[in-house]
Amino acid sequence: MKITLTVNDVERSADVDPRTLLVHFLREDLDLTGTKIGCDTSQCGACTVHYNGKALKSCTMLAVQADGGEVTTIEGLAIDGEHHPMQTAFWENHGLQCGYCTPGMIMATSAYVQDNPSASEEAIRHNLEGNICRCTGYHNIVKAVKQVVESAGGD
Repeated sequence: MKITLTVNDVERSADVDPRTLLVHFLREDLDLTGTKIGCDTSQCGACTVHYNGKALKSCTMLAVQADGGEVTTIEGLAIDGEHHPMQTAFWENHGLQCGYCTPGMIMATSAYVQDNPSASEEAIRHNLEGNICRCTGYHNIVKAVKQVVESAGGD
Protein backbone atom coordinates (compact mmCIF):
# COMPACT_ATOMS: atom_id res chain seq x y z
CA MET A 1 0.00 0.00 0.00
CA LYS A 2 1.17 3.53 -0.71
CA ILE A 3 1.33 5.79 2.33
CA THR A 4 2.31 9.40 2.79
CA LEU A 5 3.05 10.91 6.17
CA THR A 6 5.11 13.69 7.62
CA VAL A 7 8.07 12.42 9.64
CA ASN A 8 10.20 14.96 11.50
CA ASP A 9 8.68 17.76 9.40
CA VAL A 10 9.49 16.04 6.09
CA GLU A 11 6.79 14.52 3.93
CA ARG A 12 7.62 10.88 3.20
CA SER A 13 5.89 8.47 0.81
CA ALA A 14 6.49 4.76 0.52
CA ASP A 15 4.98 1.47 -0.49
CA VAL A 16 4.57 -0.73 2.57
CA ASP A 17 3.23 -4.15 3.34
CA PRO A 18 -0.10 -3.57 5.13
CA ARG A 19 1.21 -5.63 8.09
CA THR A 20 4.25 -3.41 8.68
CA LEU A 21 4.33 -1.85 12.13
CA LEU A 22 5.11 1.85 12.34
CA VAL A 23 8.25 1.10 14.38
CA HIS A 24 9.60 -1.15 11.61
CA PHE A 25 8.72 1.40 8.93
CA LEU A 26 10.61 4.12 10.82
CA ARG A 27 13.66 1.96 11.49
CA GLU A 28 13.90 -0.10 8.31
CA ASP A 29 12.40 2.08 5.59
CA LEU A 30 13.40 5.53 6.87
CA ASP A 31 16.57 4.50 8.77
CA LEU A 32 15.43 6.37 11.90
CA THR A 33 16.98 3.95 14.35
CA GLY A 34 16.64 6.15 17.43
CA THR A 35 13.22 4.56 17.85
CA LYS A 36 14.04 1.26 19.55
CA ILE A 37 12.34 -2.13 19.54
CA GLY A 38 12.38 -3.48 23.05
CA CYS A 39 9.65 -5.98 23.75
CA ASP A 40 7.26 -6.30 20.78
CA THR A 41 4.37 -6.31 23.27
CA SER A 42 3.93 -2.56 23.97
CA GLN A 43 5.13 -3.01 27.55
CA CYS A 44 8.53 -1.29 27.53
CA GLY A 45 7.98 2.04 25.73
CA ALA A 46 11.34 2.01 23.91
CA CYS A 47 9.49 2.62 20.64
CA THR A 48 7.61 5.74 21.78
CA VAL A 49 7.20 8.49 19.18
CA HIS A 50 4.83 11.42 18.85
CA TYR A 51 1.93 10.83 16.47
CA ASN A 52 -0.10 13.93 15.74
CA GLY A 53 1.42 15.50 18.84
CA LYS A 54 0.66 12.67 21.28
CA ALA A 55 2.99 10.00 22.65
CA LEU A 56 2.40 6.63 21.00
CA LYS A 57 4.14 3.29 21.24
CA SER A 58 4.93 2.76 17.58
CA CYS A 59 4.80 -1.02 17.95
CA THR A 60 1.03 -0.66 18.48
CA MET A 61 0.26 1.01 15.15
CA LEU A 62 0.53 -0.18 11.59
CA ALA A 63 2.35 2.12 9.20
CA VAL A 64 -0.78 2.28 7.02
CA GLN A 65 -2.72 3.62 10.01
CA ALA A 66 -0.27 6.52 10.21
CA ASP A 67 -1.03 7.51 6.59
CA GLY A 68 -1.72 11.25 6.45
CA GLY A 69 -0.45 11.82 9.99
CA GLU A 70 2.55 13.51 11.54
CA VAL A 71 5.24 11.54 13.33
CA THR A 72 8.10 12.95 15.37
CA THR A 73 10.91 10.64 16.40
CA ILE A 74 13.80 11.36 18.75
CA GLU A 75 15.81 12.46 15.69
CA GLY A 76 13.26 15.22 15.03
CA LEU A 77 12.68 16.44 18.58
CA ALA A 78 15.36 19.14 18.55
CA ILE A 79 14.17 22.70 17.98
CA ASP A 80 16.10 24.75 15.40
CA GLY A 81 19.17 22.56 15.90
CA GLU A 82 19.06 22.91 19.70
CA HIS A 83 18.27 20.00 21.97
CA HIS A 84 14.71 19.85 23.25
CA PRO A 85 14.57 20.88 26.94
CA MET A 86 13.82 17.26 27.91
CA GLN A 87 16.92 16.03 26.07
CA THR A 88 19.01 18.63 27.88
CA ALA A 89 17.47 17.75 31.24
CA PHE A 90 18.20 14.04 30.77
CA TRP A 91 21.82 14.93 29.98
CA GLU A 92 22.22 17.34 32.89
CA ASN A 93 20.60 14.99 35.41
CA HIS A 94 22.25 11.78 34.21
CA GLY A 95 18.82 10.34 33.36
CA LEU A 96 20.34 7.51 31.36
CA GLN A 97 22.83 4.72 31.63
CA CYS A 98 22.93 2.28 28.74
CA GLY A 99 20.70 4.64 26.72
CA TYR A 100 18.49 2.01 25.11
CA CYS A 101 15.27 3.24 26.71
CA THR A 102 16.26 6.91 26.62
CA PRO A 103 14.68 7.91 23.28
CA GLY A 104 11.34 6.41 24.31
CA MET A 105 11.57 7.95 27.77
CA ILE A 106 12.30 11.38 26.31
CA MET A 107 9.50 11.12 23.78
CA ALA A 108 6.98 9.96 26.41
CA THR A 109 7.96 12.53 29.02
CA SER A 110 8.21 15.47 26.62
CA ALA A 111 4.65 14.83 25.42
CA TYR A 112 3.46 14.33 28.99
CA VAL A 113 4.96 17.60 30.25
CA GLN A 114 3.56 19.47 27.27
CA ASP A 115 0.08 18.30 28.28
CA ASN A 116 0.77 18.54 32.05
CA PRO A 117 3.09 21.51 32.61
CA SER A 118 2.49 21.48 36.38
CA ALA A 119 2.92 17.74 36.91
CA SER A 120 3.83 16.65 40.41
CA GLU A 121 6.56 14.14 41.14
CA GLU A 122 3.88 11.55 41.89
CA ALA A 123 2.18 12.23 38.54
CA ILE A 124 5.52 12.02 36.72
CA ARG A 125 6.27 8.66 38.33
CA HIS A 126 2.79 7.39 37.43
CA ASN A 127 3.25 8.49 33.81
CA LEU A 128 6.57 6.63 33.61
CA GLU A 129 4.84 3.31 34.37
CA GLY A 130 4.53 2.72 30.62
CA ASN A 131 8.27 2.96 30.03
CA ILE A 132 10.76 0.49 31.41
CA CYS A 133 14.37 1.27 32.27
CA ARG A 134 16.42 -1.67 33.45
CA CYS A 135 19.46 0.40 34.49
CA THR A 136 18.73 3.64 36.32
CA GLY A 137 16.14 3.05 39.01
CA TYR A 138 14.24 6.08 37.60
CA HIS A 139 15.46 8.59 40.21
CA ASN A 140 17.46 10.71 37.75
CA ILE A 141 14.81 10.33 35.06
CA VAL A 142 12.21 11.79 37.42
CA LYS A 143 14.71 14.51 38.39
CA ALA A 144 15.13 15.41 34.71
CA VAL A 145 11.40 15.62 34.09
CA LYS A 146 10.95 17.72 37.23
CA GLN A 147 13.62 20.11 35.95
CA VAL A 148 11.62 20.67 32.77
CA VAL A 149 8.39 21.16 34.72
CA GLU A 150 10.06 23.65 37.07
CA SER A 151 11.74 25.57 34.25
CA ALA A 152 8.33 25.90 32.57
CA GLY A 153 6.94 27.46 35.74
CA GLY A 154 5.21 24.31 37.03
CA ASP A 155 5.53 22.77 40.50
